[in-house]
Amino acid sequence: MKTLSVGIGCRLHSSAEQIEAAVRAALGARAFDQIRVVASVDSKADEAGLLAFCARHSLPLQLFSHERIAAMAVANPSVVVREHLGVDGVCEPCALLAASAEPGAAYATPDASDTRTSLTATDAPVSPRARLLVPKTLHAGVTVAIATTAAHAGGPSPDHNDTHEQDLQ
Repeated sequence: MKTLSVGIGCRLHSSAEQIEAAVRAALGARAFDQIRVVASVDSKADEAGLLAFCARHSLPLQLFSHERIAAMAVANPSVVVREHLGVDGVCEPCALLAASAEPGAAYATPDASDTRTSLTATDAPVSPRARLLVPKTLHAGVTVAIATTAAHAGGPSPDHNDTHEQDLQ
């Protein structure tokens, strides 16, 4: 069953391979086919590596506005992300926001013509059932967080590496 929402923050020009490696590292023992949706900030709407990763795996990409993300509390805000994007974090808020969305309601499966949708600050609030299974992890310049609203999503969390700040330029 597809129950996982994967929030992704990445450097400009991150490749699909870098993104895939980071997602697989964050998943740990969880199955890749449990991913329901990938989510990021709307400024990544044209990020080729992110679009290619989603298209390669037929994963829908859900994009959230800066305003919507800024309204979310982030446990460990990033100074670098704040400087470059004006929000305290990307992957954790996006994972939680995507987990809260109704399956299939606010995103489309990427294809050659359109690979994304963008949500605004007026969209539905975060579900109280949404929870992070994997907090922000960093792998090769890509940050990943995984959230769900499912009661049991199973699998252990991987080791987290938050010691390096991500360069978002």
